[in-house]
Amino acid sequence: MSTNPNEPSRREFLRQAGGGLGSFALAAMLAEEANAGSSESGTHHLAKAKRVIQIFCPGGMSQVDTFDYKPELAKRNGTTFDPDGKLQFFASKPGNCQGSHWKFRQHGESGLWISDLFPKLAGCVDDMAFIYSMHSKSALHGPACFMMNTGFTLPGFPCMGSWVTYGLGSEADDLPAFVVLPDPRGLPPGGIINWGAGFLPAQHQATTLDANNRQQPIADLFPAAGIEEVTETSEQAGLDFLGKLNRLHQTSRAGNSELEARIKAYEMAARLQLSAPEATDLGQESKATQELYGLQHPEAGPFARQCLLARRLVQRGVRFVQIYCGAENTTAKKIRPNWDSHEDLPRDHGYWGSVLDNGAAALLTDLKQQGMLEETLVICTTEFGRQPAAQGAAAKGRDHNAGAFTAWLAGGGIKGGVGYGATDELGFQSVVNPTYSYDLHATALHLLGIDHQRLTFYHNGIERRLTDVHGHLIREILA
Repeated sequence: MSTNPNEPSRREFLRQAGGGLGSFALAAMLAEEANAGSSESGTHHLAKAKRVIQIFCPGGMSQVDTFDYKPELAKRNGTTFDPDGKLQFFASKPGNCQGSHWKFRQHGESGLWISDLFPKLAGCVDDMAFIYSMHSKSALHGPACFMMNTGFTLPGFPCMGSWVTYGLGSEADDLPAFVVLPDPRGLPPGGIINWGAGFLPAQHQATTLDANNRQQPIADLFPAAGIEEVTETSEQAGLDFLGKLNRLHQTSRAGNSELEARIKAYEMAARLQLSAPEATDLGQESKATQELYGLQHPEAGPFARQCLLARRLVQRGVRFVQIYCGAENTTAKKIRPNWDSHEDLPRDHGYWGSVLDNGAAALLTDLKQQGMLEETLVICTTEFGRQPAAQGAAAKGRDHNAGAFTAWLAGGGIKGGVGYGATDELGFQSVVNPTYSYDLHATALHLLGIDHQRLTFYHNGIERRLTDVHGHLIREILA
């Protein structure tokens, strides 16, 4: 026990610091405003976009039931897909050709085709650019999700959000640069690795928020209820003292980025206690805005709240927000279906299609009304597509298809009402301008003012980058 009356006793120190432990739990999640970490400071060229909102639909959205119109597949409905019997899909032999479960129609001045699964997004088609020729190196959910997020099928590489904040930093002082809004029903395949910082400085990992937890959107941000001894003064004293200890510890460990990130996380947590309640309070929005998103809808409401929160966050300077629409396929599928529609695609896509359509269309409309769409790049993708042939006992599902899927982009320098690339007449393989995640990432970085070949980080003897040794700018979709 200390004999100095001005120094806190061990018991008093633990009592003071205890109130801040909830905030310290954010250390592994918070990405504070990032110092621009690339070898070149600032942007490489004039940026069209200042921020990114990415919607990720894990599970494998069917391109031939959503955005990739294939009239020939409809003509061949019920006929043999593989007459030679030589093909093997991911989990099954091919069934018969299966046309779209929804009717396709042309929309907007562009006349682009969208299925009736997305009646609201159809009204936004002239703001959207579609990449029909996306494909992946893996038909496994986890590796394909990693590739779409990080450019690699193996775990442990930095995701796009981390690369963006590493290169550009943050526009906000009191909010993280990179935020992820997981689906409230669960995590995607591969879990939190999808938004990890990998070998980049740890401060570039994402902060996760729960848009549907109105009392505690950030876990453990505030002291637990009932701790009466914790006051604002005592909590600050504990934080200050712990910060002093951390700085002393850091002086002999200059290369430890995790320690630096933890210190920054503590500082950010303190600021978030003031900024987070306001930023996450969707009740501040007008009645018209809340009705636009349909926040009270029992099924579509949770994703809609994620979309509205994403708009509020980028409006306040958050650089990159990733929203997950759907979770890993588990036993919960019996209660709520999944994009991974092996057995009953009309049921599964029917559910999630309505959820995505409502939230994404509201987000695009809201951003446009707020005058933010021109500087906000919106990306929507999945990890791979689905097969044109039927699967399952009732022949109502579709197997995984790494050879073809569709992604769309809007705002932030994107030319609306255009399509790029093409699949074959049945939607089986990408055949015109086949496009990997590398090309999508290169294009997104370009719109943010970054040359994807120059945004690098030296790791284990290699100058690593988001696009590995690949990536081409898709100029055809640029405004």
